[in-house]
Order: sequence, then structure tokens, then C-alpha cells
Amino acid sequence: MRVLITGVDGYLGWSLSIYLAKHGHQVAGIDNYSRRKWVGEMGCQSAIPIARMDERLITYRQSLGQNLRFFKGDLTDYNFVLNAFKAFRPEAVVYLGEMPSAPYSMIDVHHAVWTQTNNVMGTLVALYVIKETAPDCHLVKLGTMGEYGTPNVDIPEGFFEIDYRGRKDRMMFPRKAGSWYHQSKVHDTHNVEMACRMWGMRSTDIMQGVVYGTRIDEMDDNPSLATRFDFDQCFGTAINRFCAQAVIGLPLTPYGSGKQKRGFLPLRDSMQCLRLAVENPPTAGEYRVFNQFEEVYTVDELADRVAKVGSKFDLDVAVRPMENPRFEEEEHHYNPDHQHLLDLGYQPTHDMETELESVFRDLTRHRGRIESRKEAVFPDIRWDGSRRQSEYLS
Repeated sequence: MRVLITGVDGYLGWSLSIYLAKHGHQVAGIDNYSRRKWVGEMGCQSAIPIARMDERLITYRQSLGQNLRFFKGDLTDYNFVLNAFKAFRPEAVVYLGEMPSAPYSMIDVHHAVWTQTNNVMGTLVALYVIKETAPDCHLVKLGTMGEYGTPNVDIPEGFFEIDYRGRKDRMMFPRKAGSWYHQSKVHDTHNVEMACRMWGMRSTDIMQGVVYGTRIDEMDDNPSLATRFDFDQCFGTAINRFCAQAVIGLPLTPYGSGKQKRGFLPLRDSMQCLRLAVENPPTAGEYRVFNQFEEVYTVDELADRVAKVGSKFDLDVAVRPMENPRFEEEEHHYNPDHQHLLDLGYQPTHDMETELESVFRDLTRHRGRIESRKEAVFPDIRWDGSRRQSEYLS
């Protein structure tokens, strides 16, 4: 299958390009290296060195036996995207090319407006280009479990049935975003669903949990095929920050009570799930939702697991909660459904400890890169619009 990946230079995009090629697909990618620029703006760098795209493309051909057809450009540029689609003629598009950070979107009005403009406009351009050049193409759109927020009810996979006085309908489950970034993803969801309903498009909306891990087997331990690992306050997830902190001897810093619950899955599981989505498209006109995660943990539980693995590497890992810079419920109900991918054959790893051991082995080799940027771990972006460092709570 011809699969086009937007955001191919990013953490998930680069990994997925390798994974799909190893599984027999012909892959092309679009990127403009924005992730590298955003992380640099935060005064940080990937903990694991990543090659330039020209080096990546050479190694890709040598290691995987095929070319990664690469288009450099802006996803909000209609003519650029149109020409890329016409050149590659994709049968499936995995849309990963958006700004993915809640804190980054909350820095100020300029970052908030840019996030909404970039993410929503890029998706709209893709929808129109698919309609005009590849109407049978399957759009696999990366959303986020954060679109749902933390409602005090169970979360189905996208839809729920209502029956009001004998009148039945199937309605999209309400969204309740907690940042301007998450709100942009909610807008994407509504736009993609409407395109399927109006134009007969086919789409899978992936409500993905937090992905962790540094590698997949298909990278063959080749440094030029390595994907990035971010640990700064904007682009490093809680689990990434914890691992980076542990490796350089800093205490782990859960925000607030640490009782926030989220869904998590390792990078190798994310690859498996995305491939299942690509290879099993919906029917024309169908908009479907997959909640993509493996298991649910609290932030405190994550910190405990990271500390436990750190002890195996002779690291004395302390945990010091920090004042929460975000506006969020810290103790809440959280019971999302995630049956659809299991029905397609997803086989969860269920082994966070082994995956974290792999992360620690990779990060300890690059301890100096983390140490040189350690200030970027600590949050000073606050949801009330101010910029000040959060304080330790103990």
C-alpha cells in the first residue's frame, strides 16, 4: 500500500515510516522540520541524537531497501500539499504533522493563535486535497485522548447511542479540551467527521494515549535510524521527563497530587496499532474512532515505576511533587473503552518495566546531552498566562 505520513521527521512519524516499510508498504513523508525548531525554542534538544534528514534518507535506502520519498514543505500550503499528493498518489495518509504540545500552546496569545491556525488549517487542507485527488484514500488522523478531558462518566470510542422518547440517534461523545492545543484537535475531529458525512470520505480518528519508549526493533540499533526523545517542559511527556531526571540524578517531579490518570502505550505498540488501522480501512463515508492506549496509570504510579527501574541502574531516585502549572482535575474518574483495536488483532505488550529498562539504557549513553539542558525540564509555563517556575510541594 502507498502510505503518506505527514510529520515524518517527528518521534512517531519517523518510527512509523521504518515500521511500515519493514512490513512491505511503500512510504512517503512530508515535513518542514518544525519539531526541531520548537524544541530549540524551549532551549532543549533531543536526548538521543538524531540524524539530518539527508542522512536519514540515505540510511533508510541502505537499511530498508527502498526509498522514502520525501517532500519538504508546509502542510497549510494548499498547492504544495496538492502537488505532493499528485506525485505520490497515496492510498492511505497518516496525519501526524501538527504541533503536539499543550504547554507550548499556552505560552501566550501568539502561540495559542499559531497552534490553532497551523493545526486546523493543515487538516482542512488535507481534507480538500484528499477529496480532489484521492477520494478513496483512507485518512488516519492522530487525535489525542486529551480531547475527551476527564468527564465523570465512562468514555466510549467516539460515539454513544441516545434514545429520547422513542427517537434514536448515534452522537459523537462530547469533547472537553484542557488547552488550546487539545482544542485544536477537537476542531480537527469535528472537521474530519463532517468531511466523511458530506463527501463520503473514509477516516480513522486515533485518540492516542501517551506514547513512551526510545526504539522499535525495526530500527536495528542503527544510530541514523534512531528517533527523537524529548524531555523539556513542552515536548517531553511526564514519563520522558521522569526518565531524564532519574538518569542525571534529579528528583522526579509529578505535578500536584499526582493522581491524574492517563492512558499509556509503548512506542512499539503504537506502531502496531497504527499499522492495523492503515491495513483495515473503514468503508466509504465511515468516520470511526479508536481509543489507542494499553493501560491506565496515575502520574504517581508512573513515578514509582521509573524509580523502581532506576534502582536497577544503581540510581538513587527521589520523588518530589511540584506545584501544578496546569488547570486540570487532579483526582477524577477515568474509564475509557479501547476495544476496537483489540478486535482488529492488537496484542498489547503489558511490560512497562522492560520498556523502561530499554529507555534507561539508551538515555544513560547520552547523559551529557540531558545534563546540558536540564533547566528545560522544569515548568514555567502556566495555564493562567504567567511565566514563573513552579515550586516543590515537599
